[in-house]
Amino acid sequence: MKPLRLSVVVIAYNMARELPRTLQTLSPSYQHDIDADDYEVIVVDNGSSVPFDYAHCQQLCPNLRIHVMTDAPPSPVAAINQGLAMARGELVGVCIDGARMASPRLLATALEAARLHSRPVIGTLAFHLGPDVQMRSVANGYNQQVEDDLLASVDWVGDGYRLFSIAVFAGSSANGWLTIPSETNALFLTREHWRTLSGYDPAFVAPGGGLVNLDTWARACADPTGRVILLLGETTFHQVHGGIATNALESKWPLFHDEYVRIRGTDYVRPTGDPLLFGRIHRAILPSMQISVERGLQLGAAKKAP
Repeated sequence: MKPLRLSVVVIAYNMARELPRTLQTLSPSYQHDIDADDYEVIVVDNGSSVPFDYAHCQQLCPNLRIHVMTDAPPSPVAAINQGLAMARGELVGVCIDGARMASPRLLATALEAARLHSRPVIGTLAFHLGPDVQMRSVANGYNQQVEDDLLASVDWVGDGYRLFSIAVFAGSSANGWLTIPSETNALFLTREHWRTLSGYDPAFVAPGGGLVNLDTWARACADPTGRVILLLGETTFHQVHGGIATNALESKWPLFHDEYVRIRGTDYVRPTGDPLLFGRIHRAILPSMQISVERGLQLGAAKKAP
């Protein structure tokens, strides 16, 4: 049996509706230019009170492994680190949120990008399904039924890039394709790099992990031996599911940031620098690329302003 090139760790909590779609988009039948025996998908259920249908998910994604956490804490950090310990691939991707559907060449492009540097730090931007970022759209009536109807309006199974037409940049990716986002929801590092980084920091105990995803991305980006690579044209699409942060009507930032300061001793600062952009510009991302250029020009002008 040939060595696994890639492991994808997905964390789920009470996502019986959302997880099957996520796994379908990570399946060999959906992902382009990658074979089933090239990779594995590891779902770690962080103590769901409403379990998902294991058999159905296995049918959707045959190269799936499932681990259920017992006595799981509110933070997903232990679940993520369990998934990292289980991973057998040379490149390991972490998706902290199992409600995020993947674009069709996410995995193949990550593997291609990994060849560009001995220690790649590979991230993606994030999109929210719906007419606006979900923190706002939920307040205006956007919900799971509305989203189900929206997804049914496009043939995303036949062409996953059609999801771009019913999605917007997430707040963490508001500046677009050309700049490093404040976090990524699909972070790929070599297995050795994950060991050096010691995975996700268990000091983050807030529900949902607080700022642990931002912290991990920032620490990886700050590694002077690494190279930040953003996957151009590939992304994750967030489904609405009542998440602790993404779908909250009231911002949890003050609470989460207080925890971050207690742990790190300083305010959170988003990563900066010039990422290597790698991927394909296909027709589906042209509207978001135009937005990215406009926002890039605005950021440049703001930096030059006295």
